[in-house]
Amino acid sequence: MSKSLPLMLRHAMYNLRGGFLIRPLTIALVLGCAGAFLSWLEEDFPAISAWVPTVLFPSHADAQVAQVILAGIAASIMTVVSIVFAILLMTLTLASMQFSPRIIVSFSRDRVTQWTLGIFLGTFSYCMAALPAARSLPHPFAPVATVLGAMVLALACVGLLLFFIHHISQAISVNHIVDRIAEETEAMIDEIMPSPHRLNRLKHAEPLRPNPIEMAVASDVSGYIRFVDTRRLVALAKHYHVTIRVLRRVGHFVPAGIPLLMISKGNRLPPEGTAELLAAFDFGPTRTLQQDVEFGVLQIVDIALKAISPAVNDPTTAINCIDQLSRILIRFASREPPEDLLYDPPGIVRASIGWIHFERLLEAAFEQIRMYSKTDVAVSLRLLRALVDIAASTPDPEFRRILVEYGMRIVAGCAEKLGEEELRRLRARQAALVSFTTISEP
Repeated sequence: MSKSLPLMLRHAMYNLRGGFLIRPLTIALVLGCAGAFLSWLEEDFPAISAWVPTVLFPSHADAQVAQVILAGIAASIMTVVSIVFAILLMTLTLASMQFSPRIIVSFSRDRVTQWTLGIFLGTFSYCMAALPAARSLPHPFAPVATVLGAMVLALACVGLLLFFIHHISQAISVNHIVDRIAEETEAMIDEIMPSPHRLNRLKHAEPLRPNPIEMAVASDVSGYIRFVDTRRLVALAKHYHVTIRVLRRVGHFVPAGIPLLMISKGNRLPPEGTAELLAAFDFGPTRTLQQDVEFGVLQIVDIALKAISPAVNDPTTAINCIDQLSRILIRFASREPPEDLLYDPPGIVRASIGWIHFERLLEAAFEQIRMYSKTDVAVSLRLLRALVDIAASTPDPEFRRILVEYGMRIVAGCAEKLGEEELRRLRARQAALVSFTTISEP
């Protein structure tokens, strides 16, 4: 299945921002080419070497000195690179075991780490590319300006190493990890839901009803749906004069051979049209933060569940996770969700695609924490406080009703495990939540 060009470009940009391959490799190649070009330019234009003050490089014509400096910097940098990789792998292992394997994605997208690896590898490439230019025979030549550039890069690497160690010591903090995940999730919400929430909006349209003459289109690959090119789907539906019903939403796992689309008037769809429709979907072995809001929530939930487990018993971390989850839900509730029905032109339905809604996201954020914290008063109180904060941030009466009902579930679950004094505190917090529905009533 070949992806459409916009989807391929988006996938390439996502890989550029995430992972330890593309950005560090690009920086290394750029600096390597810079070393080769500068040494060639300096050899063709000797006046460049004359600009370098003698105090910075006394041995202007000594090629052996230039060779020793370049080779020494290259060898030293490779030693430091091995240390950086060791620190990085230790951090990833610790984060995976201590918090959750899902957060590895967040660490791999860290720009400081990517730039650190890129500049260290780029300094090595720079020295190796410039080293052949420094020669004693047959015509002695010392690329003075190039060597000076290598020395500047080496000094920059020293400062960058100190900053990297400082950054890693902060990045491994659980509060920093959770805050970064929440920030990335909020940025993604703003991208896919740019419009503010409207109280007078129409209710979500009913999904398209099954048509007896629909044709099923099965997925030809197995994986999680990471991104759906809705514009491409609508354009194809308009081109082939069909209506598309997407059966799985972003974040769902689709095994190969399982129906992914239902096409009305499928007799109009040529064989190549099926491949074009499937090319509008991006599948992968893991979920990503491209369109999947729930994935960002689940990363934080994993950390909270491990924190309240009997083996760890760290309610403070769980409370911090609840605070960040409420932050995400407040941002989600303040935005207008994507439309389930896509039209082109207006009035003609071209596609139906499901998106996660507020009630489902609320359950994904708090349900597992609620189940495992029935005996923890502090965590249960913070759950109710989070519901109060969300209710205070949204004027939507439907959202407030959902929040009140969920607060009742929290108190009912704790009633079986807690004493009367603890329940009194929970009911007081629940009463504050119920007051918002009273205020919103006409």
